[in-house]
Amino acid sequence: MTLRAGGMAWGEQLARAARRRPERAAVVHRGGTITYADLAARMEQVAAGLAARGIGRGDRVALLMRNRPEFLEACLGALRLGAIVVPVNFRMVAAEVGFVLADSGARILLVDPPGSAVAAHAASAAPALGDVVTVEAEGAQGYASLPGAPLPEPPAVAESEPALIMYTSGTTGRPKGAVLSHQNLVMASVSALMAKGTGRDDEVIYLNLPLFHVGGLKMALSALMCEASMVLVESGRFNAAEAVDDLERHGCTDCCFVGMQWREICALPGISERRLALRRLAWGTQTADLETLEAIRRTFPGIPVNVSFGQTEMAGLTCRLNGEDFERKRGSVGRPVPHVEARIVDDRMRDVAVGEVGEIVYRGPALMLGYWNLPEADAAAFAGDWFHSGDLCRFDEDGFVYVVDRITDTIVSGGENIYSAAVEEAIAGHPGVAEVAVIAAPHPRWGESPLAVIVPRDAAHPPDLDDIVAHCRERIAAYRAPTRLEVVDALPRNASGKVVKPLLRERFVAAATQPVR
Repeated sequence: MTLRAGGMAWGEQLARAARRRPERAAVVHRGGTITYADLAARMEQVAAGLAARGIGRGDRVALLMRNRPEFLEACLGALRLGAIVVPVNFRMVAAEVGFVLADSGARILLVDPPGSAVAAHAASAAPALGDVVTVEAEGAQGYASLPGAPLPEPPAVAESEPALIMYTSGTTGRPKGAVLSHQNLVMASVSALMAKGTGRDDEVIYLNLPLFHVGGLKMALSALMCEASMVLVESGRFNAAEAVDDLERHGCTDCCFVGMQWREICALPGISERRLALRRLAWGTQTADLETLEAIRRTFPGIPVNVSFGQTEMAGLTCRLNGEDFERKRGSVGRPVPHVEARIVDDRMRDVAVGEVGEIVYRGPALMLGYWNLPEADAAAFAGDWFHSGDLCRFDEDGFVYVVDRITDTIVSGGENIYSAAVEEAIAGHPGVAEVAVIAAPHPRWGESPLAVIVPRDAAHPPDLDDIVAHCRERIAAYRAPTRLEVVDALPRNASGKVVKPLLRERFVAAATQPVR
């Protein structure tokens, strides 16, 4: 094979790692181990098999799978050809999957057995889809038939070419496909490694974040970049005791869990006595609450706790709070990572003063190429030559970022801005509240006021509005307390687990079923 100077797209990234550390474990999954040499060989074989089915540069290859080695093989094999990978959230229903397949123009879909029924229904909505290949199936449409003899000369793929179309979660409308290049992913991976101060080739990464999510896929690619081993955990079946057993058994040095998972881990009997090799801990995918972070610190004393913050459009990482800053900068998501420049601006793109709230905007080499076939969305997102995140934030005097709210979730009450995230944080501390979401509702005097929708810990004895207001007034200004309360069995969430506030507005804002203060 001819090596091309500068050829460091993701296919070549893995090939480089395999040449350097062929016998190093790349992936550990369900008791089996795949070396870097094995993974690189499978990448080349899958690339050849896709090429034999007519897939080439720029074609979209959709992956509807849980975390398993075939996801990584297929992803890297497609990238090796210059094709564009479309990871699909396996929690989606058929209509949602059909939209992603049709919108992206996917030509082939690779699916695992649990997703095969959804794929069969979704395929009818995707006119460009020619092939559906199923893992563990027999015959020509089975994944085992896909790999072929490696191509004698894989195509040269430039770092500037599209690598992924990552669909946003769509809490405010139809999902948008963020197009990320090979360079975007390389730079995001480098930034992640630099920000957490690692890159050693003896790292063992515990990877349970779903690979369809930009955070999970970036974590995998970062591991490959530094020739680390990853313990790849099946998604969708978290068990705290099993997770800690895995961390101990495999000598994991790095892990990332979301809030609910961390709470369950910290509550395990005897967790502090386990013989763990962890060098750092990370909180991923959602804003960290201080109560859970404190529990992590007590349970794992001396191990740095890192908080990451980012967006799909920025390849998943924009800011990071490192362990040494945790105590003095509680509540912050950290400072922008290397290669990311950030400003906080008003609606005329003027920088706001330190401590004032505005929209955080970004630029840098990890910024997406644009949205897939959405020029109007591009024009709005890139207004003023900066990417508009939609997040309301503030800087402190040391340049640390604090997230206040989403622009779309701001409540304007009597001329005062109320940030729903701050109200949610206050209510979440009530002992009778399991979950909470706050939205704007019409108010006869103030125009808008906060409406709190809660899931109670005890459905038979939920807190009432007086309880919630009294609790809030000890923590936030009185005008920020909710004036309405609704109690539900569960909050509506999309396939990524985010609360879908438009459904709450549709259900509760039109008809005031509870008193308004």
